[in-house]
Amino acid sequence: MLVYILKRLLLMIPVLLGVTFIVFFIMNLTPGDPAAIILGDQATAEALAQTREELGLNDPLLLRYFNYIKNMCRGDLGISYRNKISVWSQVWDKFPNTCILAFAGIIVALIIGIPVGILSAKKQYTVADNISVVLSLVGVSMPNFWLGLLLSLLFALKLGWLPSQGMGSGFIPLLRSIVLPAITLGTGVAATVVRMTRSSMLEVIRQDYILTARSKGITEKEVTRKHMFKNALIPIITAVGLQFGQLLGGAMLTETVFSWPGLGRLMVDSITRKDIPMVLGAVIFMAVMFSIVNLAVDIIYGFVDPRIKSQYKSGALRVSL
Repeated sequence: MLVYILKRLLLMIPVLLGVTFIVFFIMNLTPGDPAAIILGDQATAEALAQTREELGLNDPLLLRYFNYIKNMCRGDLGISYRNKISVWSQVWDKFPNTCILAFAGIIVALIIGIPVGILSAKKQYTVADNISVVLSLVGVSMPNFWLGLLLSLLFALKLGWLPSQGMGSGFIPLLRSIVLPAITLGTGVAATVVRMTRSSMLEVIRQDYILTARSKGITEKEVTRKHMFKNALIPIITAVGLQFGQLLGGAMLTETVFSWPGLGRLMVDSITRKDIPMVLGAVIFMAVMFSIVNLAVDIIYGFVDPRIKSQYKSGALRVSL
């Protein structure tokens, strides 16, 4: 297992290099002068030239990229063009807010998705199954920002029950402010979880050991929980892990709609201002978080399915030999 984890951590290096290469060149090749964005339209030519020199924008593109990679290897993600503050400190300051929103969204998705998926699989081709399939398709197809606006109009503007923007500072204000963003994120993820749970459960339901368990007189609830759902967990964990990694990367549209101070909103603001160091720092952090979540999902496989854990051990044994 340890050898496998080390291999996965080493594979993160080319992933990060590829991500930084693509984002760096895309940001630098887009129209717009960072110096002009920083100083404004009224800046003089001398001030613009001095700012470009200070930022290193007069150097060749490849040289700037290699200098950035060299600084990144030392743990320096650069200084923001907009406010002259360390990129790392700003990203790390926004990450807890994104974590709170991501956890809330995934909890909503699991509460909705898993029970509905199990029910849909056990009631295949019934009215309940058809309704759940249609609703899951609607949830997957519906844009998050549109759902967020509808929820804000209903619960914030019309009913006045919940705040439509911002993040509360206390426990109760935080709970009230996170309800609408969590539902907005969770419904889209729940639709994916419903579909994956349904398809995975349908494969397990038809297995012979399910008939054997029922013939032993085990209750249907126990058969569902211990035999069906447990053996259908691997695809569900994969889907939930990938969705959670994306949420940790920053739900840009949802955070923008609800003015949630997270990584997604920071990314959008930085892209509009062409704050290249901030965009690169945020993207690198997102890529690392996504890779760590995928690694955690693979490790969880070993605890859910002993056969996978034995494969890890046998793979480590072959490497040692």
